[in-house]
Amino acid sequence: MKLFLRTCLLIIGLLFAANLYAQQNTPVPIRTIPVKNKRGDSLVYKRDSVISNAKGVEQKDLPDVLDELFNVKPEKKPDTITSKPSISIVPALGYTLVSRLAFVLSGNAAFRTGPNSRISTVVASTAFTENKQFTLPVSSSIWSRDNKYNFVGAYRFYKYPQSTFGLGSSSNFLNEDPMDYDYFQFYETALRHITGNLYLGAGYIMDNRWNISDKGNLDGTISDYSRYGKQSHSISSGFTLNVLLDTRDNAINASKGGYFSVQFRDNYEFLGSTRDWSSIIIDARKYYKFPEGSDNVLAFWSYDWLILHGRPAYLELPSTEWDAFCATGRGYIQGRFRGAQMVYAEAEYRYRITANGLLGGVFFVNAESFSAAPGTKMQTIQPGFGPGIRIKINTISKTNITVDYGFGRQGSRGLFIDVGELF
Repeated sequence: MKLFLRTCLLIIGLLFAANLYAQQNTPVPIRTIPVKNKRGDSLVYKRDSVISNAKGVEQKDLPDVLDELFNVKPEKKPDTITSKPSISIVPALGYTLVSRLAFVLSGNAAFRTGPNSRISTVVASTAFTENKQFTLPVSSSIWSRDNKYNFVGAYRFYKYPQSTFGLGSSSNFLNEDPMDYDYFQFYETALRHITGNLYLGAGYIMDNRWNISDKGNLDGTISDYSRYGKQSHSISSGFTLNVLLDTRDNAINASKGGYFSVQFRDNYEFLGSTRDWSSIIIDARKYYKFPEGSDNVLAFWSYDWLILHGRPAYLELPSTEWDAFCATGRGYIQGRFRGAQMVYAEAEYRYRITANGLLGGVFFVNAESFSAAPGTKMQTIQPGFGPGIRIKINTISKTNITVDYGFGRQGSRGLFIDVGELF
């Protein structure tokens, strides 16, 4: 009962973050659509709704249901995004295994740099969690007037107590080593449109961690962190080269198309990095309607994060849920597996429960394998799986509240609640 009440509270809180997420992740503004009323002799406005799906069923989201329940007439909300920023601030709630309940205050600004440019956004939030963590992430996506350039930024400040469990995917959950540190991130990338859906770019990237401390393994054994080499302060600073090919029909909730990106990162001591080292991240996704002609989707994801040379600081090594979207490894706590090489794959089946699109379900399976320190071999493949529920909160952007329950090995399991699909 306690878990049920907490889940209900989280869902209510996440409703307030719906418009924020939709504006952050898609160039399609939230707007009203003219729809003929039942008499067919005039037009009325239906907020945030797609008229119907391919089978002619009118689509609804949770705000539509609440409007009908309380007999509220939807307001007209035309697209008013101009060069003057449109600013919103909303409260929200979240839940993950590493944070438990999180209280969030989020805000964003949406604007255009030119009359025909795509919508640019700046999004920020601050969160306090049950596990005494403080996070302040800021992200930006600024489009040039002619849409030839996209400047993408990510900046974070974390006060972040979090346990580590050793190196490699054969590490034991009982070897928990509680850690604490402060973290500042600065990522800035410029992407240039080449042709079609292809973009090339370069950027500067920095990760700075300080006040790093740990308590040692709770079971009394020597921690892999101690063997690898403890540091109270580490900096990784370098340049990136980027390739992006994106043919998805929707960046938040794709039903067809694909996504492919490559990021090569090279860190240098002359730029302030503690050590020289380089890495590559290859992110590939593909989406199919299955069965063909239905609204159900079969989605595949491959994420490979590999250290190419050098010896990064322990906390810079690839790790579960430390990808750019904190999305890998449902079924495991963030930081559960860590190592110099990470190979990850996931498949998810997304299906309609109600024909109007309000409720949906998913079933996901994933598998990940890590090496330990640089130069070591890949270890055991660790699986994860679980079911999930989707609640539509915006039919224009196809944004869902996602409620998943994941299972992993060694008794790992937990609830994952967010806004928008993980990949």
